Amino acid sequence: MPGYLDRQRLLAAVLKAEGATAFIATTPVTMGYFAGFSEGGGERLMALILDRDQGVRLFCPALSVNQARRCGIECVQGFADGEDPSDAIRASGLRGTVAVEDEMLASILLRFQGWLPDVEFIAGSRLAGQVMRCKSADELEILFRAGGMADAAYRDVVSTIRAGESESAVGGRLETAMAAQGGKPMFAIVATGANGAEPHHHTDETILKEGEVLIMDFGCETGGYMSDITRTVAVGEPDPEADKVYRVVYDAHMAAREVIRPGVTAGEVDGAARRVISDAGYGEFFVHRTGHGLGMRVHEEPYIMPGSDEMIQEGDCFSIEPGIYLPGRFGVRIENIVTCTADGHRSFNAEPSAELVRVG
Repeated sequence: MPGYLDRQRLLAAVLKAEGATAFIATTPVTMGYFAGFSEGGGERLMALILDRDQGVRLFCPALSVNQARRCGIECVQGFADGEDPSDAIRASGLRGTVAVEDEMLASILLRFQGWLPDVEFIAGSRLAGQVMRCKSADELEILFRAGGMADAAYRDVVSTIRAGESESAVGGRLETAMAAQGGKPMFAIVATGANGAEPHHHTDETILKEGEVLIMDFGCETGGYMSDITRTVAVGEPDPEADKVYRVVYDAHMAAREVIRPGVTAGEVDGAARRVISDAGYGEFFVHRTGHGLGMRVHEEPYIMPGSDEMIQEGDCFSIEPGIYLPGRFGVRIENIVTCTADGHRSFNAEPSAELVRVG
């Protein structure tokens, strides 16, 4: 079972160090992480207040009170539709500097600011992220399982890919394969040919053609945690430069992983990948960061990007996904999720091929 009290104590220590008195969580993910309650409020007020001195309280719609109490939250105050919560919020003891989740709806934040004009509200996801980023053994086990589901989906689908079918058909099979493994499919980006030169291409009905390079970026959720993997293949025999580009990206991927250890900066990990690509003459075509943290969200701390002095810690989980994108031609990206260990790293995914795989 997750140690919610331990997580709350860790967050209280972070708040104290940052000079904040409380943190307000409003998203299901963050409320679930710190208190085990993961219901969204939509436009209704749903706020989990973690006060470093007064503990945890939940303000929620009346229709959610029973679920919250079953999760073990002792102090729950519900409001019927049309009921004014302002007096309860004013009496909540919020004071000084209060950190709020970055994803809090502006409409909710404006109400808090109106109710509590003497309170300074600051962006607080960074503070919660300091606790959420370093995964426990139980969390790592789930993440490894999620990574294995993505691996299995790739193995099931890659040999079936043929010229003449659509991106959406391939994406649909990836989602079906992830579901067959017991995962909840979350996304499947499939981009063929020139579409692959757009890192966040929206999968569509584009037909795969013989000789094209195909990128597949997909992931699923299990037990509240995510997987995320990218593989690049060729449909038949590609442009001769595709093999060269693929090898450069593979070498960059491995170079970044080789420097991972506690105490190295995220910028150093990014730089290891970026140097390989720049030295090969493709630096201008690597247009994004090398990676992002992963856990209950697909994107979270730490972000592996140029210039970052964020120290990598044991238990951090993040992607390594360098890419090269040649406009109008093709793209190549290779992504594994890794966790930082005491003496290096461990991958949640099977190792990518060192050579561009042919399919079809």
